[in-house]
Amino acid sequence: MRPQVNLSRPTASRMWLVSLAALMAIMQSSLTDAFLSLVIAVTAVIAAFFCEFIIYFRTEKSAMIKDGSAITSALVLTLMLPNHISPIYAAIGVVFAMIVVKYSFGGLGSNWLNPAIGGWLFVRFTWNSMYEQALASAASAGNGAFDGVVSDFLNKTVFSALGAKLPDGYITLFNAAGASVIADRGVLALLVGSILLLSSRVSRVWTPAVYLGGYGLLIRLFGALPDGGGFGDGDMLSGFLTGGTLVAAFFLAPEPVTGPKSTQGALIVALVMATFTFIFRYLGGELYGAFFAAALLNALVPIVRSVESRFLYARRRIVL
Repeated sequence: MRPQVNLSRPTASRMWLVSLAALMAIMQSSLTDAFLSLVIAVTAVIAAFFCEFIIYFRTEKSAMIKDGSAITSALVLTLMLPNHISPIYAAIGVVFAMIVVKYSFGGLGSNWLNPAIGGWLFVRFTWNSMYEQALASAASAGNGAFDGVVSDFLNKTVFSALGAKLPDGYITLFNAAGASVIADRGVLALLVGSILLLSSRVSRVWTPAVYLGGYGLLIRLFGALPDGGGFGDGDMLSGFLTGGTLVAAFFLAPEPVTGPKSTQGALIVALVMATFTFIFRYLGGELYGAFFAAALLNALVPIVRSVESRFLYARRRIVL
């Protein structure tokens, strides 16, 4: 019995739903940066279409364009980039993702690395200074006044009745206008899009829950220690809503092509990915450690699948 991932939706349907969820977050980010985020997204999509168009003539496989996977990779990569980075770098990253990561291994279903992750790694390490400069240039914006007004209103109405108080700074996380990648600037829309993906059963529903649960527990217990805080004082909400965590949880971790086939394997990989995300971000000082953790686990998935085939499915075949 061969390892399989059983999903209720066909590939094209899943890809277009993921694209819609990603586009929602990009649009929210665009509202506070004069539509720079949207320009990056459009440029990335055009580059993806160009790559698929060239490959279409080389292979005569029109389904490559119709399945929506190119647009999905372009939009997910856009979520992982700073909103002030030049669209040219986004386009080059997409070209690398399509040609080198995706089609050099045989196309959709054959690539061992998520194309969006591959494109992000290429941009990050090839133009690291430009990447960091884009984040720094975005830091000039802010919405502290809005945060204070909303926090004060909620504390006087909702939280006062509960005997609690919402600290300043949390409302900003849902409508960020400062230095961050596009996903962190569109958190509210990204949460709505993630609910859409979960309710549509685009992928394993419990994978994001396992990843966020493991990551959140580590943050709560040990997240404050690197900054001199106490045990059990970690800020889980900040950890979830910044650093690209939601992209990793709902777009990268549950991706079926570059993930394990078995339920047991997916559970283990989600927990290990959560652990490495915590290590890279809180111990290594890399804010976007979630992306590096996803890349590392993608690299290890072939080993996981080999173990699955040898010990899980081979034994099941003998029993049957």
